[in-house]
Amino acid sequence: MNRSGKAAAQAAPQGHEDGAESLRRAEVILTAARLFRKHGYERTTVRELARAVGLQSGSLFHHFRSKEEILVAVMNNGIQEVLDEGRQALDRYRTPADRLAALFRVHMWSMLHGAGGDAMNALVYEWRSLSASSQASVKALSDRYEAMWQDAVAAAVAAGVLRGDARVIKRCVLGAMNLTVQWYKPEGRLRPAAFIDEMLRASLPALPEGAGRWPVA
Repeated sequence: MNRSGKAAAQAAPQGHEDGAESLRRAEVILTAARLFRKHGYERTTVRELARAVGLQSGSLFHHFRSKEEILVAVMNNGIQEVLDEGRQALDRYRTPADRLAALFRVHMWSMLHGAGGDAMNALVYEWRSLSASSQASVKALSDRYEAMWQDAVAAAVAAGVLRGDARVIKRCVLGAMNLTVQWYKPEGRLRPAAFIDEMLRASLPALPEGAGRWPVA
């Protein structure tokens, strides 16, 4: 199972039935993310989603109570993926510059490869489709991710690597990365790894060249 699938499945299964349930939920979440990106949340029908994962429409609600709950799961899956990967990236490095650059690369890499980008697309375009209670659920996880970023940016400012208000820097950088789902084409002039390098140079030019780089990016 890939990283996105692991995040979608969430907890480790305790038995065969629980494992099958987790895998099925993961399949629904990843497929829904792809369909929501392709057609939009409102235009993607429950029947279409069920058919794409080999279920009857009614059977889909054995795994999720509503279509909105699926959208929440899509968003939370994307956030959880970059949260988990971000923590691992921070553990690889000691300097503020490397740690911040590593977070940047994780975020971009996730967005450019399948489900991460699909989930971010949902967060950018489908937020208003959620009820207030569902927005609160997603925001709780998003706040944890942003707090990790805030700490990394603040550490870079404190070390003299960056200058400025850490909160403003964080918002500008995350916003720039998230909006690449609107315009970047992986099949275009810049392949993903080169594009990530260029985005890092443009977004955080004070960071040393090659900071936070590891084999994945």
